[in-house]
Amino acid sequence: MFEVPLSQQIKGLHDDLYDVGFAQSDEVGGGIVSEPAWSDALMVAVPARHPLLANKCIPLEEVLRYPLVLCDVQACEGCARQIDRVLRRVDMEPPIAERTSSFDLMMALVSAGFALGLAGAAHIAASREQGVVARPLASRVPPLTTYLLRLVGEPSDVLTRFIERVGHRVTGIPQAYAEPRS
Repeated sequence: MFEVPLSQQIKGLHDDLYDVGFAQSDEVGGGIVSEPAWSDALMVAVPARHPLLANKCIPLEEVLRYPLVLCDVQACEGCARQIDRVLRRVDMEPPIAERTSSFDLMMALVSAGFALGLAGAAHIAASREQGVVARPLASRVPPLTTYLLRLVGEPSDVLTRFIERVGHRVTGIPQAYAEPRS
């Protein structure tokens, strides 16, 4: 498995380079089936000594009082779109200080106290940054959904077994991954 941008993943599926892919977008165009694979709670990544940590659940309006570091739209297209939909629920302009091309950089900036981040619970939990604490949002927001992508048509027996295993075992694979063609 290896990470590729969503546009390259879609092209790779159409060009028969990949059997299957994972993305946080179901907007993939014709010829590709997009099936929800798993969901992950959207959380606030907070620096370890931040005043918002007094809250067990943080209201989105409070989050928007502080600078944010978010995924870059080009690098994390689906995730960025899902988070932008949540941010549009509030009648406030989000104070985006930085958009990063990697989740690791986002967590490093949060740990350094530069900004708050918004990401999936599994990503934050798996982060190697010691100075980051995850808190849920107080308002009910949709989870971040990861989709399994494949070409339209009857999947092979091997691909069918893989899809079945995804439904039972996979939790928290980041953004857009693709499985090379066998």
